[in-house]
Amino acid sequence: MEKRRPVVALTGATGYIGGNLLKQIQEKADVIALSRSGDDKENTDHVTWRSCDFFSLKDAEKALEGADFAIYLIHSMKPSAKLTQASFEDMDVILADNFARAAKKQGIKQIIYLSGIIPEGEKKLSRHLKSRLEVEKVLKAYGTPVTTIRAGLIVGPSGSSFPILAKLAKRLPFMLLPKWTRTKTHPIALKDVLQSLKRTVGNKEVEHQSIDVGGPEVMSYKEMMIKTAEVMDRSPKVIDVPLMTVQLSRLWVMLVTGAPKEMVYPLVESLEHPMVARNKVEGISDGKIPFKEAAKTALEEQEDDLSVPAYLKPNPKGKDVRSVQRVMLPEGKNALWAGEEYLQWLATLAKPLLWTDMDDQKRGKIHLISKKNPLLELTFSPDESDEFRALYRITGGAFASVRENSRGRIEFRQIPDTQECIIAIHEYEPALPWFIYRYTQANVHLIVMYLFKKYLEHLMKNEQHEEQAGDRKEIAEA
Repeated sequence: MEKRRPVVALTGATGYIGGNLLKQIQEKADVIALSRSGDDKENTDHVTWRSCDFFSLKDAEKALEGADFAIYLIHSMKPSAKLTQASFEDMDVILADNFARAAKKQGIKQIIYLSGIIPEGEKKLSRHLKSRLEVEKVLKAYGTPVTTIRAGLIVGPSGSSFPILAKLAKRLPFMLLPKWTRTKTHPIALKDVLQSLKRTVGNKEVEHQSIDVGGPEVMSYKEMMIKTAEVMDRSPKVIDVPLMTVQLSRLWVMLVTGAPKEMVYPLVESLEHPMVARNKVEGISDGKIPFKEAAKTALEEQEDDLSVPAYLKPNPKGKDVRSVQRVMLPEGKNALWAGEEYLQWLATLAKPLLWTDMDDQKRGKIHLISKKNPLLELTFSPDESDEFRALYRITGGAFASVRENSRGRIEFRQIPDTQECIIAIHEYEPALPWFIYRYTQANVHLIVMYLFKKYLEHLMKNEQHEEQAGDRKEIAEA
């Protein structure tokens, strides 16, 4: 009897890491290859393609159905809506929370997550590394065993870090090197990263572990730039500029390389931290390929135009909107409370001009003066909600373009083990002409969310004052 092959769900299967990993995993496992454009791909004997939007919990649950293990290579840097009002940190939390919830429901035995090396003893992490660590915590929050592979600079033909470094080495007759270029890091060849990921899948010995991986050399970014230039048969002059600020160096990198802000900002901020592999596991952590060999291979495979890599090119379809904000909830309150409180608070915002009503089915209608035509109709979805996630479908109203297959929704999602709450609008299609919406309603929404955030902060301050007053009273009575 033939032994059953394990089934691995691979996210980012069309990306530069996922695409290469797909080729290796299918040698010993069946793969569910996940991508936003999976329907355009052809299935093979050991690869089944599925389209998936991980901003949707329903999509995530369908995507992971039938898998034994799941590899998490998702990031939120690529614009997925015509208008996005959100930070990458907040979008990363939503993606990770949906993935972790879906993994729990589908009985996934292990999640493998590719992250960045977290430097020891650093009190203030860069936004990018802080987000990577938060994602790791969210993935672990629902009980599925998580193995995290943490890598520094991955030397490969695509991605972000190495192509930018290669451009600096190629284009400059002399290199002005800011302070961060002397920071030590642990570069690792793409091929070695793929081996580490592959050896982790189904490996019970590394469940619940965070493993650092690195190549055979620890180097500064200055040394890597010089060695990369040598591979190109170039020898640019090197000039240290220790007083160049992070802000100025970001602009300098953008100017020289033509790389977009979405690539450069998180990269340069992270490069200030030493990223050297420390938490190692034998057989997984140690890359074998020297930097110059890895750089030579990457440059041979590199695309001609790397100013905007494929994973950052927007692919908006239609005129949908994604807007995400993070707020703090009062102690003891949850996402379910936040959704109900938001609708009640909204009624007081511009009273008596603006008001809301809620029927027995928890269908909320937001009105402006007239009772007949609501601006927006939100219908609570009990089957898709719990105390930590409240989902309202956008089902009508003068401000919404709603069709039979519309997926517009607003959700209130509490980040596990915190009082932080993500309020997100997904796939909302405005009824107003796009130009008018973009410069009116879209900006008004941001103002409303800011005011709601301040309202919640006011509630928390009042609670603190009441607690302090109660404590003083108890002391006085004693």
